Amino acid sequence: MSNHVIEWLNAYFDGELQGYRLHQVEAHLAGCEACRAELESLGKLSGLLHEVPLPDFPSPERFASQINLLLPQKRTPPPRRSLFEVGWWMIPVGIMAVWVFVSTALLLSNVVSVADSFGLLGTTTSSWISSPAETADLTAVLGGFGVLGGDSLQWAERTESLTRSMVPQFVLQVSVAVLYLAWFATWLARHTRQPREGLIEG
Repeated sequence: MSNHVIEWLNAYFDGELQGYRLHQVEAHLAGCEACRAELESLGKLSGLLHEVPLPDFPSPERFASQINLLLPQKRTPPPRRSLFEVGWWMIPVGIMAVWVFVSTALLLSNVVSVADSFGLLGTTTSSWISSPAETADLTAVLGGFGVLGGDSLQWAERTESLTRSMVPQFVLQVSVAVLYLAWFATWLARHTRQPREGLIEG
């Protein structure tokens, strides 16, 4: 067999040839010294390669993490709060501001009314503070029918003045408390619903 089978030697050495091609290469090697020498050199080369220790290649996960460390890191900007969220957190601040303003106004009105009832204010100031509607209040009606008189009438007038100033303040306190409780309940419901949605999506 004059034609060499060098192109088939690698496949023959690896045991990949079958059938007619395998018998052809074996018959050629039996009568061709050059091809046998080439096959022996392939065997020596394979032995040398097996003797060389393989380098310690990192795992794919470790290699990917090393590459990520070498890449320039981009700092992600902090998430911007939406206008709705900012407005949501401004609700209790607004409630507190309104409560402070109204409480201060009611307190000043209460102080002025008490001072006026004890005669600590002048006649000009007293007439400026008094309103025509006060002549038709419950105390005046009771005094007109003779139910109250003297010290009792004066005490009833002072008590009514304090009651009229304290009742709006009490109503304001209750309203502020109800608004805060409603706001807190809504906030708690939102924050307990978000982790559940994350678990469902996961």
